Amino acid sequence: MEKQVVQQAREAFSTGRSRPLEFRVQQLKSLLRMITDRQGEIATALKQDINRSQYDTPLLELIGLENEISLAVSKLVKWAAPRPVERSLLTITDEVYIQPEPLGVVLIIGAWNYPWALTLQPLVGAIAAGNAAVIKPSELSEYSASLLKSLLPRYLDRELYPVVCGGVSVTQQLLCQRFDHIFYTGNSTVGRLVMEAAARHLTPVTLELGGKSPCYIDKNVDLRVACRRVTWGKFVNCGQTCIAPDYILCEPSIQNRLVEGIRQTLLEFYGPDPKSSPDYGRIINQRHFNRVMALLEGYTAALGGQSDSSQRYIAPTVVKDVPPHARLMQEEIFGPLLPIVTISDIDDAIHFINEREKPLALYVFSSNKKVIKQMLAETTSGGVTVNDVMMHYTLNSLPFGGVGQSGTGMYHGKHTFDKFSNMRACLVKSLGMEDVNIARYPPQNRQKARRVRLAMRSPLVDLSRRTYVWAVTVTIFAFGLFVTLTAILLIAGQSGMGRYHGKHTFDQLSHPRACLVKSLGTEGVNMSRYPPQNHRKARKIRLALRTPLVDFSRGTYVWAVTATVVAVGLLVTLTVILILAAGVSCTCW
Repeated sequence: MEKQVVQQAREAFSTGRSRPLEFRVQQLKSLLRMITDRQGEIATALKQDINRSQYDTPLLELIGLENEISLAVSKLVKWAAPRPVERSLLTITDEVYIQPEPLGVVLIIGAWNYPWALTLQPLVGAIAAGNAAVIKPSELSEYSASLLKSLLPRYLDRELYPVVCGGVSVTQQLLCQRFDHIFYTGNSTVGRLVMEAAARHLTPVTLELGGKSPCYIDKNVDLRVACRRVTWGKFVNCGQTCIAPDYILCEPSIQNRLVEGIRQTLLEFYGPDPKSSPDYGRIINQRHFNRVMALLEGYTAALGGQSDSSQRYIAPTVVKDVPPHARLMQEEIFGPLLPIVTISDIDDAIHFINEREKPLALYVFSSNKKVIKQMLAETTSGGVTVNDVMMHYTLNSLPFGGVGQSGTGMYHGKHTFDKFSNMRACLVKSLGMEDVNIARYPPQNRQKARRVRLAMRSPLVDLSRRTYVWAVTVTIFAFGLFVTLTAILLIAGQSGMGRYHGKHTFDQLSHPRACLVKSLGTEGVNMSRYPPQNHRKARKIRLALRTPLVDFSRGTYVWAVTATVVAVGLLVTLTVILILAAGVSCTCW
């Protein structure tokens, strides 16, 4: 059955109907309509799966998904366009560009903790890039998986985007098939199996895994704000978030103050009994409930610790003075347990983080810029949020993903489009200029070697962002240079993206760490994402997370600078005219 589904998707892709931009946009708009039309049904399914509040569903899953689709629709023409790159003297009259093209048929294996966002966000990029996609939602979130299988064929092309439901055996059968890319979100144990299966077909993979994301809290910080933000990030979705702060690192002098701050925040969020709060979730199933409770054995909770197996309820729990090598510190918790480990200073904290696997996320709370700079410079992680938690995930301008054991590959926004595209290197040469090309033909001599070295020197002119902005600025004030600058622009082109060579090699061997450095202020804005939730807060958070109010992309930045310079030039000109006019009037009078 799985083989037939994949074969059908490949045959549909082979017809070429997923390639036209108009088709991609139409499918994306249909997906957006599904999310908008079916919000009530989605919220009900999540309530059954994980006791998710109806107000948390838009905040945690749907708003970001809507933003992702809207961005793809508005930017698709630009993303899919050829991307010119630098030329050498040997290719000065040729077309040199990178053309994004679809990979083919991709497999998307979703996760149960955020079954809509973590399954459909990759699908947005796959559709935008022109691929066919087989979607495999997690069987653990059974109500969401069943609803997705029912809804998606009503809105999207059912041959290009089939949904396959089932357990481990179904996933294993799918992994036996050949795909052009596999995108998996889940734990590292299964991630290794996915990578092993993909290797048999030399299929590239994106693995969004997890790990123990540390949260360092400096003693010189507003602990009231820090406690509120950490408490929200740790206990939302009952702690079942891959980028939730897994543990706190702090100096002993502030440990008790942190515990008290978290206690007060929990009272504010969930009331005296979180079990009866509509905003507090449940563990996904009995097996995970037993696993989380086993991690707590042998510890006395400083806060919480209560549980109810019949409801899969575990209270928000804080444990103090946890030894660095305790069982609680050996595996990702993925539940509402928050260990506090004391360290002597920031150097000790950095050493603690670096002697463990590279985390998916790192959180730093400090008012000291030197502390922040040192922590970022001397650690590695998939992403970083300073003075908040998890919020870097909400920005589709930042790449999201892990490094090392926490995952491989990045996505969100344009990064997802690029991930599901083959960056095809294209050179369309002229049949002219054969005199230049003769230098590379045999027989060779020193004179030819020198000519080839000169001809292949690359690039003649490097139009980086800053150079381009200055070129535009100078052009406006020096019209006499306009023709010369235009010629240089035509010769050199713009910087592009690829796989390797030059900057592409640097990018290939670098981890693009997503960084968000937040202010400890503006807590009034943040209040709308904290429990208890209501309609008013839901409206405010939808507005706050709308992407973006202003798009500060490179193109927008260049146009903003250009428009500013033009405006200044006009202002100066008008001022001079007014002064001259005033002078003439006075003389005449």
